[in-house]
Amino acid sequence: MIGFLRRLSPGIIVLMAVAPAAAGPSGQIYVTNEKSSTITVLDNKTHKVIRSFKTCKRPRGVHFSKDRTQFYVGCADDNVIVVYETATAKLVKRIRGIEEPETFDLSPDGKTLYVSNEEDAAVSFVDVETGKVFGYVELGEEPEGVQVTADGSTVYVASEAANIVHVIDTATATIKADILVGTRPRRFALTPDEKELWVSAELAGQVDIIDTRTNRTTGDIVFLPTGFRRNEVTPVDIMMTADGKTVYVALGRANHVAVVDVASRKVRDYILVGKRPWGLALSRDEKTLYVANGLSDDLTIINAVSLKVVKSVPVGMVPYGILIDD
Repeated sequence: MIGFLRRLSPGIIVLMAVAPAAAGPSGQIYVTNEKSSTITVLDNKTHKVIRSFKTCKRPRGVHFSKDRTQFYVGCADDNVIVVYETATAKLVKRIRGIEEPETFDLSPDGKTLYVSNEEDAAVSFVDVETGKVFGYVELGEEPEGVQVTADGSTVYVASEAANIVHVIDTATATIKADILVGTRPRRFALTPDEKELWVSAELAGQVDIIDTRTNRTTGDIVFLPTGFRRNEVTPVDIMMTADGKTVYVALGRANHVAVVDVASRKVRDYILVGKRPWGLALSRDEKTLYVANGLSDDLTIINAVSLKVVKSVPVGMVPYGILIDD
C-alpha cells in the first residue's frame, strides 16, 4: 500500500485523504401517528421502537426527498408540511400555508410536491425549495391519493366523495380526463411500464384497473376474505412490487392484507393483521412488508416471501404512513 501511494501524485493523495465516506441508510423506520400527533422510530433489523417524538397535528402522508436525505410529513390540522433530516429526524423546516395536506407525491426531479388538499377540493403544486404554491387545480370533493408518472408529465389524484380519478397535465395545471371508478377511491399503484393504474375503491370493496392510454377502466378485483361481509371490506393502501408481478392491498375493516397476482388479477392469499390496516410499505429488498393498523395502534411485520406474520409492534395512536430508510 505504501509503494502504491508513493507512485501517486501529491494532489491525488490529498483528494483521497479528504474524500468523505458515502453515507449509508440509517436503518430506521418512521411511522406517522395521526391521533397522537407523533412519529414512532423503529430499527429495521430488530423492529424495536427506538423512540417517539411529537410532530405537527394529525400527521398523515410521508415521503422521502429525491436524494432521501430528508423526508416530508403532511399534517392536516396544522396546514403544514414538516421537513426532517432522515438520518437524525432533526427538524429542517416547515412549509406553511398548505391547506389540509392529505397525501402527496414528489416530481421525478425532486423539485415539486403535488399535495391533495382535502377541504379545498384541490391539488397544490408546491416548490420544495421555496415552500411556495405555484400551481393549483380544483378537483372533486375530498381528494386524497396522489401519483406522479415517471416522466413527471402527469399526476393522478383520487377524489373520494366524487368517485373520480383526475388526470392532470403538470405542465399546464389542467385536467386532461376524469375517470369514474368505484365508491370512495383512495390510493394508487402504477405498473412498471405505466400502462395500468390500479386504484383502491374503499366503499366498493375492490381495486379498479385503469388503462392509462385510454383513461378507461378495464377491470376490477373484488376482495372477500373468509368470515367477512362485502360491506366490511374497505381497501385503502395499495403497493406493487418493482417487477410488477404482485400487489398488496390493505383491506381496512376486514383486518387483512390481500396478495394479488397482477398477471391473472387473482387474489393469491389473505393475511390476517391488526385492526383497520390502511398503510403499507415494502423494504428495499421487498422481503418484508409493513402494515400500519389504524385501530389497533400497531405495526404488523410480514415476511413477504412466506407471506407469514413475523410480529406486531405497538406504535402511536392511529398509525397512518410508513417510511423505511434502508
